[in-house]
Amino acid sequence: MRIAILLLNTGRGSGEVARQHVRHLVRQGHKVYFMHPGMSDGVPGAVNLDIVLHTPVTPVHEYLPSAGSRQKQVARMSFEEMSAYLPDYEKVLESIAGETDIFIGHHANLSAIAVHNVAKKHNKPYVLFIHGTGIEPRHEELWDDRVWNLIENAINGAWGIIVTTEYVRDELIKPLIPLPDDKFLILPCGVDLYDFRPDNIKGIKEKYSLPGKYIICPGALTKSKGPQNVVEASKEYAHLAQTVFIGDGELRDALKKNLGERGMFLGYVSEEDKARLINAAEILTAAPEKKEHFGIIYAEALAGGTPVVAYEGGGVGSIITPDVGFLTERSPETLGEKIAYLLENSELASQMSLTGRIRAEENYDYNKLVRQLVEWLEGFVKS
Repeated sequence: MRIAILLLNTGRGSGEVARQHVRHLVRQGHKVYFMHPGMSDGVPGAVNLDIVLHTPVTPVHEYLPSAGSRQKQVARMSFEEMSAYLPDYEKVLESIAGETDIFIGHHANLSAIAVHNVAKKHNKPYVLFIHGTGIEPRHEELWDDRVWNLIENAINGAWGIIVTTEYVRDELIKPLIPLPDDKFLILPCGVDLYDFRPDNIKGIKEKYSLPGKYIICPGALTKSKGPQNVVEASKEYAHLAQTVFIGDGELRDALKKNLGERGMFLGYVSEEDKARLINAAEILTAAPEKKEHFGIIYAEALAGGTPVVAYEGGGVGSIITPDVGFLTERSPETLGEKIAYLLENSELASQMSLTGRIRAEENYDYNKLVRQLVEWLEGFVKS
């Protein structure tokens, strides 16, 4: 197939999912046109197309405070401001529309509108990969109504909708747009099973001067990601293990002061080091303020043989089952108590480690997931 994949921007979580899909589609022999603003090297083997914006301000679905005035949340744009970006995206889509069998647009935002407009003009099928961060703002009374009407029209017109979990389908999309279940493909985020594996830990503790046992908490140090809850929870298990935070953000100084001698902050680390740090940890934990739509770090932990103790809610329950970790009520004290319990029960932790790896191999192998995606897309192309 000849597949066009459009992102709103370079992206982090959803962007990496798209890049993994592109890599595996190319390996399976498909021609892929990959497009987003700020394209540099792109994905080897794909036709990587840069979207040149008419302004230095990049539209995003989640605003990063560190970005300053270089980003703006598209859900807060006026109809006129959002509309000004559409020609930028549509111009690149138009350039390859005649050579494309099917379009995939990521997120329920202006990228969905652009894909809808071009695919409809050329009478080509298109599907939308709706991540929670794109549609969630409508639940918070954001989006100009005229913009939302265009987004809703694009979603209704799509030949199919991809989501990572039933939570995104049932709690975020269907209350706003009551689509039938058979229009959806539930396709989890995958994980690199080679980098994330239990024995890939060589030299990582020595490199960062880590203790023999540690709890790892990956993610941005922002309130919504909940590192402040993990810092509070650490009081319940600090006598058993320290907590290592990877990532950065505006809360770092305050968190460091509150954490004290109970752990450390490593800041941003390479993807290679991130994998080894997760693989070598006793437990991975997270306590986000908002409910996770999927949570790639949990799948990465399973692949690394690292049990998970995290807040319940959202789509996390589709990844973390009772045989691979604990999901707790949204209380730092309860979270900390469960971590302490698992640290004190090494046999249970070891069993969770083994089961977690098996679960990752069965459910989050990108090779299997992309083959499933291809089979689904072929149904639209052949029809």
